Amino acid sequence: MRHLLTLFDLTSDELRTILKTASHLKSLLSRGERPPILAGQTLALLFEKPSLRTRVSFQAGMVQLGGGSLFLGEDVGWGKRESPADFTKVLGQFVDAVACRAKSHERVELLASFNAMPVINSLTDLSHPCQAMADLLTIQEAFGDVQGKHLVFVGDGNNVSRSLALASAMLGVRFTLACPEGYEFDQPWLDRIAARYPNSIVDQMTDPHEAVRTADAIYTDVWTSMGQEAESITRRKAFANYQVNSKLMQSAPKTARVLHCLPAVRGEEITDDVIDGLQSDVICQAGNRMHAQKALLVFLLRPQWIQANLS
Repeated sequence: MRHLLTLFDLTSDELRTILKTASHLKSLLSRGERPPILAGQTLALLFEKPSLRTRVSFQAGMVQLGGGSLFLGEDVGWGKRESPADFTKVLGQFVDAVACRAKSHERVELLASFNAMPVINSLTDLSHPCQAMADLLTIQEAFGDVQGKHLVFVGDGNNVSRSLALASAMLGVRFTLACPEGYEFDQPWLDRIAARYPNSIVDQMTDPHEAVRTADAIYTDVWTSMGQEAESITRRKAFANYQVNSKLMQSAPKTARVLHCLPAVRGEEITDDVIDGLQSDVICQAGNRMHAQKALLVFLLRPQWIQANLS
């Protein structure tokens, strides 16, 4: 049984297959074709955190694939009313897969440990693999290929940037994190990437203007993520010089694309003129969440369809 807890659960070729499948399914949808690949199958959405893009993209994607979904919030009592083993094994009797948005990564690891059904990490404090797949799909659409491109993340070493660094390493993208001192990637994550992908290039630097000089894509995220609200004042001060604005964009190539995983705090990590500007792919990027996740669901639940239609 396959799970996706981080992108380390995939090989580079498997990630490329998912992106190829996403492009194919997106093309079919643009022609009004919605093949019922997952007819009769059900996805549970087990969420401990609020969501717009993740919830709607998974639910809409399952409908387009001919299946259905169930949203499971606090009322189901995950980890409260019964043992984790009982909860998970019972849930596995009812659904074909679960997408879990959890407060801690250990929660999705525990969920997957019972092998009751495929588990998809739809966001934890450690990793956000579904977002990274949509991001690489967006860069691929912008440039035709991602290999050899330079992706610069202006922000901190959070769950999104960790996943992007790993996805970049998997597909031959140079990745740079531009952040203040003290907000870098943790060394174990970097060591793990380097061990699996020794030829990868993952840089870190403090000067955002220098970082974006050769950027093909410039990515940013909120300075204060969910669960870090107590640090908001400290973070606003630390990241004051890391706003993605017109001045920063002047240091980048005119062909550079702008990305943001949303929701954005406009006027803080990014300005209106940039996020709404001609170089922005942010709305397309959000839409690609659904296409990438549809491909992932097919990869996990009906891989034979991919073999029959895309090999």
